[in-house]
Amino acid sequence: MALFRKKDKEKETSEGGGGSSCPSGQSGASCKSCSAASCPSRQEEAVNARLARIRSKIVVMSGKGGVGKSTVAATIARGLAHRGRSVGLLDVDFHGPSLPRILGAVGKKAELKGDAIIPVPIEDRLSVMSLGFLLPDAKEAVIWRGPIKMNLIKQFLEDVDWGDLDYLVVDCPPGTGDEPLSVLQILGSDAGAVIVTTPQAVAVDDVRRSITFCEKLGNPVLGVVENMSGFRCPGCGQVHDLFGRGGGKALAEEMGVPFLGSIPLAPEVRLAGDSERSASDAADPAVELARDIIDTIEECTAKKDG
Repeated sequence: MALFRKKDKEKETSEGGGGSSCPSGQSGASCKSCSAASCPSRQEEAVNARLARIRSKIVVMSGKGGVGKSTVAATIARGLAHRGRSVGLLDVDFHGPSLPRILGAVGKKAELKGDAIIPVPIEDRLSVMSLGFLLPDAKEAVIWRGPIKMNLIKQFLEDVDWGDLDYLVVDCPPGTGDEPLSVLQILGSDAGAVIVTTPQAVAVDDVRRSITFCEKLGNPVLGVVENMSGFRCPGCGQVHDLFGRGGGKALAEEMGVPFLGSIPLAPEVRLAGDSERSASDAADPAVELARDIIDTIEECTAKKDG
């Protein structure tokens, strides 16, 4: 299996070549007998087969960049894994794949087993897949348009062998563009969204659009997380609201969705990420700070699945 193996065929058909969505030239019922690897019907069947082995799907998103969304996604995934759940973490932030560093996995590579991509194991019950594990040179910019990104999302969901999962957590890039749209459309209406914001109005204004985005697509919003909510000075112990306080809770109340809780700024979280310390090296400070939020997410998904 080669990365982007479907691109040429799909580009040809998307531009009108052959007049059929099937690369073999077949259409309708006859396409079901098609043996082409890039046949859309077969791709959909393969994706559905993978998704059928995942109990709950959580998409972490935000309308604003720089709110700590990837850290929150990694924290949720680690917290669920620490509770004995089998968790996969998928990074679709192709232009800024930061999960390898956050998880202490810089320099690791995804492996191939037959036609399947094997996600990188982080600890016993947590594995991750990111474009960062596939790039030959981490310094090179990823300059892609929407169709290529959508193809790779489909390939990740089709070809990554997660096995049986209790949770798949997807880390989306900021905004309401191609990546979150493709992810939610492929995962289906049972995928729940966790919306991340920081307290200040300039973030809340953009994050509000993420909630209406989910509403328009018919996906439930599991709740809002207010990240970077206060900073406790390690010297004097006083709490400083560097970005204000309460913006996330007010947004949740305004939009009629649950408020999952607040996560303060914590230097030890930054130090853990910068030192590339893996989740298994020590108790994760971010997980400890977000314990109540993870409790609520697990309760929400249990009710939804029940």
